Amino acid sequence: MAVANQKGGVAKTTTVHSLGYALAERGRRVLLVDLDPQACLTYSLGTDPDSLDRSLHDVLVRKVKAADAIQRDVSGLEGLDLLPATIDLAGSEVHLLTRTGREHVLERALKPLAEDYDIVLIDCPPSLGVLTINGLTAASEVIVPLQCEALSHRGVGQLLETIDDVRAFANADLAVRGVIATMYDERTRHARAVLEDVRERYGLTILEPPIRKSIRFAEAPQRGMCILQHAPGSPGAEAYRAIAAQLDKPVSGRRASPGARG
Repeated sequence: MAVANQKGGVAKTTTVHSLGYALAERGRRVLLVDLDPQACLTYSLGTDPDSLDRSLHDVLVRKVKAADAIQRDVSGLEGLDLLPATIDLAGSEVHLLTRTGREHVLERALKPLAEDYDIVLIDCPPSLGVLTINGLTAASEVIVPLQCEALSHRGVGQLLETIDDVRAFANADLAVRGVIATMYDERTRHARAVLEDVRERYGLTILEPPIRKSIRFAEAPQRGMCILQHAPGSPGAEAYRAIAAQLDKPVSGRRASPGARG
C-alpha cells in the first residue's frame, strides 16, 4: 500500500508509522518503506538517517539488495521492519530519470521480499515526481491522508489524475483503498464539508474513524515512537487501530475509481 498525497504536512508519515505498528500488533509481518528524502519516517522510528551505511538510495542505484538495507524489528516490535531513507534519495531521483523503466525500479527491488511480508507500507514524498510514481507503481492500493482544508482537498484531484496516468502506463490494477481524515476537528463545519465533498466529488471511500487533532502526535516522534506507543489509550491510537483492522481485510472484486472530475 502506498500512502500518498503531494501536499506536505497531512500526516503521511504518521499514518504509515501508526498503521504499520497497529498491523504488526495484529501479528502481521510489516515492511515500512521510507521513500521520502526528508527521512521523517526513519527518524520517527528512532533511527538517525545520518548514521546509516545503507539505505533505500543504495537499493535504487543498485549498490545493494533491499534485503541487505532493511532494519529489523524497529520500534522494538517483532515483525515490523524498515527500509530506511537518507537525504541521498534526492540524488536517487536524478539517477532514476536516466534509467529505462524508471517507474518500475522500486517494484523490482521489493519483489524478492514478497514472501517475507504480509503488508508493505510505502511512505511517498510530498510531490508527484519520479519517487512517488515508483511508489504508486510498486503498490496494489493507495491510501490518501487528507487534512480537511481547502488546499489539501485540491491536492486530491491532482493525485487522482496522477493515479490515472500510472494506471495507463505502469500499473493498470492500482486501486484507491480510501481516504483517511487526519488532524480532524469535528467541531468545525468546514472540516465536515471538505470530507463530504471529497466523498461525493471523487466517489472515494472514507476510512473511519477520522484521526482527531492531538498534541500527542507531535510528541511521539521525538521519542522515536508512534502514537500507539506514546499514548496507547488515546483516541488517535484507537482510531489508527480501527483503520488497521479494516485494512487487514482484503477487498476483493473492487477497483476504486477516481470518480468524476470537477
